[in-house]
Amino acid sequence: MIEIVRIPVLSDNYVWLVHEPASGETMAVDPAVAAPVLDEAAARGWTITQIWNTHWHPDHTGGNSEIKAATGCMITGPAAEAARIPTLDRLVGEGDRVTLGDVVAQVIEVPAHTAGHIAYHIAGEGVAFVGDTLFAMGCGRLFEGTAEQMFVNMQRLKALPGETRVYCAHEYTQSNGRYARVAEPENAAIAARMKAVDAARAAGEATVPTTIALERETNPFMRAATVEELARRRAEKDAFAG
Repeated sequence: MIEIVRIPVLSDNYVWLVHEPASGETMAVDPAVAAPVLDEAAARGWTITQIWNTHWHPDHTGGNSEIKAATGCMITGPAAEAARIPTLDRLVGEGDRVTLGDVVAQVIEVPAHTAGHIAYHIAGEGVAFVGDTLFAMGCGRLFEGTAEQMFVNMQRLKALPGETRVYCAHEYTQSNGRYARVAEPENAAIAARMKAVDAARAAGEATVPTTIALERETNPFMRAATVEELARRRAEKDAFAG
């Protein structure tokens, strides 16, 4: 069983530190910065052997160089964004497998937030690292892709087992949930979830990881029935001030 540690950095980013005890390997997902990640690993007696990047944005790759210099780790990331992530050692795409010890992840291409965005699904552990594609009650902005691509992404992720734990890269749940209540005012599951989210944030607690099952019930983007509905909701969320 892998161990996953949440490291809050910057204003609202999460770096995920993942340890596989049998092999002793440790991996960082989307390290925005290096120092807190290296410090957390050192405090636990772990040595970072890998980095997995989901996309090129600097708040997901900014720590790559320093961590690699300190540890000699291997960095894996999307082949489609290799030109924008010069630190990559291994380029991967749809269907490729990456391993942490004996733990195997399958790469899923989920373009839209960025043109080459990928996710890592570790079926054997019931875990998915989704970067900025899927958030708790939200999805990533369509910076480099289309609503049609994001709709496909939502359908693919929705099809994962409901118990799959989803590790996204930002603490956006409260703002996402405020829009979700507007998008689906009759959805009792959203209202109930927001009570728990508001209480957690008031106590300074994180609201992720989430699960696929919970997103099926409360995420207005995963619940969008058509591309057009997702596009309308994404535009509304972009302009939402609630």
